[in-house]
Amino acid sequence: MTTTGNLPEVVSREEWLAARKALLAEEKELTRARDRVNADRRRLPMVRVDKPYTFEGPDGTVRLLDLFEGRPQLVVHHFMWIYDIDADGTEHPRDHGCSSCSSAADQIPARLRQLHVRNTTLVAVSRAPYAKLAAYRDRMGWTFPWYSSAGSDFNYDFHTTLDERVAPVLLGYRTEAELAAAGMPWEASWRGDYPGLSAFLRVDDEVFHTYSTFGRGIEEFHNCDNYLDLTPLGRQEPWEEPKGRAVPLGLEVGGPALRLPDEYDV
Repeated sequence: MTTTGNLPEVVSREEWLAARKALLAEEKELTRARDRVNADRRRLPMVRVDKPYTFEGPDGTVRLLDLFEGRPQLVVHHFMWIYDIDADGTEHPRDHGCSSCSSAADQIPARLRQLHVRNTTLVAVSRAPYAKLAAYRDRMGWTFPWYSSAGSDFNYDFHTTLDERVAPVLLGYRTEAELAAAGMPWEASWRGDYPGLSAFLRVDDEVFHTYSTFGRGIEEFHNCDNYLDLTPLGRQEPWEEPKGRAVPLGLEVGGPALRLPDEYDV
């Protein structure tokens, strides 16, 4: 049983309808606010990508331009990988990615045609060697395009691999100084890969970076949250209101019960 009490009040259909209409007004305002933010996002300036990034995929080495597959828009899932690290800092990629990024990847549609007919390509990019990515994708039964950025500056330049010895730190758009001022001084233990989403635009043969987001900016792509937010038990995470309604499952991003997708017994 996942509930702990404090369930919704039982009322008549008429009372429910009145309460639902009151909430509908809030939902409409949220929709309008989201529309405004989305419009402002589309108004963001863009930056020309001049560096000749290369990636490894099923057909060998390709350029960033090639990832578009001829379409004008590209969305990149920055898929965080897991490494074992020696005392001297040498990294050894494991055979699987992080459980949180795997949860998001498990929700990427098996068919991307709805994006494709809207002039948009979606790919995942990770820093691990391509052979590791391909084997893990096969294990999970995923079909989306997945490329390795190993050996390039791509992850560092787009702040999804953070290491102050390689490039200036920008964690959630905060520099080391800004992190320290916020009471979160940068630590060597934080070095490594981070998840994120980036958008790019192709104009002829030029590529432009238009958007990236990290942290809670990517939560809509995790754990079926959009569906769970419609339910009375919600995501069943400890921070949710009303308190005491459901037993926290520990399945939030980074949560103690989060597993790789094929490890759940359901």
